Amino acid sequence: METEFTPWLSLAGGVLIGLSATLLMAMNGRIAGMTGILTGIIPPFSTDWAWRIAFLVGAIVAPVIYLFAGGEIAYAVPVSLPLLILGGLIVGVGVYYGAGCTSGHGVCGMARLSPRSIAATATFMIATAVTVYVVRHIAEI
Repeated sequence: METEFTPWLSLAGGVLIGLSATLLMAMNGRIAGMTGILTGIIPPFSTDWAWRIAFLVGAIVAPVIYLFAGGEIAYAVPVSLPLLILGGLIVGVGVYYGAGCTSGHGVCGMARLSPRSIAATATFMIATAVTVYVVRHIAEI
């Protein structure tokens, strides 16, 4: 599988993620971890559910606006649907036991120099590197 190198789009996306995380922390005092935001809208609802829904709607609507503006989102899923579902369940278990997701630990936690987040992010990155190596060079899925 070939991966397209998109440094400018990646930089723009990173800036927008950083800006949104900074604004959420500055304006609401909250961390922009997608898992924490999502769990706040699942019953029993938290008292601050409105900004959570607005944040999630923005995360869904922004790519749609990008597509309508003429952008293209290229993606490939190199595994079968059952493996994709299994991977999602494994990630969900990891998020639960890791007390957060990649956005919460990697973007916000590391920016706050949280030792737990730095350790979690190092674990994410190592697991990602091993997974990519196995999928691209060892496994025939």
